[in-house]
Amino acid sequence: MSLRLLADIGGTNARFALQQPGADGFADIEVLACSAYPTIGDAVRAYLAKAGARGLAVEGLKHAALAIANPVEGDEVGMTNHCWRFSIAALKAELGLDTLLVVNDFAALAMSLPHLKGEQRERIGGGVEQPGKPIGLIGPGTGLGVSGVVPCGARWIALAGEGGHASFAPVSKQEMKILQALWEEYGHVSSERLLSGLGLELIHRALAGQRLSAPEITGRALDGSSVACRETVETFCAVLGSVAGNVALTLGATGGMYIGGGIVPRLGRLFTGSRFRERFEGKGRLSPYLARIPTWLITEEYPALRGVAAMLDDDIDTQR
Repeated sequence: MSLRLLADIGGTNARFALQQPGADGFADIEVLACSAYPTIGDAVRAYLAKAGARGLAVEGLKHAALAIANPVEGDEVGMTNHCWRFSIAALKAELGLDTLLVVNDFAALAMSLPHLKGEQRERIGGGVEQPGKPIGLIGPGTGLGVSGVVPCGARWIALAGEGGHASFAPVSKQEMKILQALWEEYGHVSSERLLSGLGLELIHRALAGQRLSAPEITGRALDGSSVACRETVETFCAVLGSVAGNVALTLGATGGMYIGGGIVPRLGRLFTGSRFRERFEGKGRLSPYLARIPTWLITEEYPALRGVAAMLDDDIDTQR
């Protein structure tokens, strides 16, 4: 049985893997920088060439699934946080595939959530997950992903939306100051404006008047060399808690609320010791409701690949 291609494509990196149908793990994983390739087709071919050079049987590959950081509505896909634009049908023909499934990356990530094991997640705060209930997901990275899964009989259905672009709602004078600064620059201010790599930089600029990169801000916050950078990260975590609470309320996510994306795992103790959980629960009369919902940090390295593999299984089954 031939291998199949899986990918998790963000605004910065594209993570590729090969998998034997029915296998739990992956035959090969490689991360490529999106900026290094003019088109998504170029990136796919570069990965397959490298995998072939490593001795993997990539000839005759017929099934592929791509999770991409963008809405997927119809045949044409244009990435929000990168320049790649493509036709799904044309890419399928270009690569000689029988099946090409293209889905929202956070919908794919959400599909992995019901199957994560203890060592693939870290509890943040209290709460008890309710089996068979909706599960929420939020994840800051290049952008802000928002999704979830809802039960449907024995299956789970992933929700593909763009909740990261919903309007940001401040809950303190400090956050009003940030919002005022961003209003003047952008007009509409979404949660993603704050909860992303660029968001860290914008928060720091609004609070400290300094232009630093996101890695510089987190680095100085972690090593204790900058009080201002520490305050920026604390603000970021607090805002993330408020937005995560909004998502949990909207979905009724009593099955749990998960944090993914590339930023939070790098924050370490700054996140686990932050006001995230306090702000998650801080919803007035609904605070007791949210206190019962557990929050988890995803520690599995490639969860979206597992999710998109499950979605490809379902897609192939429906074609039979």
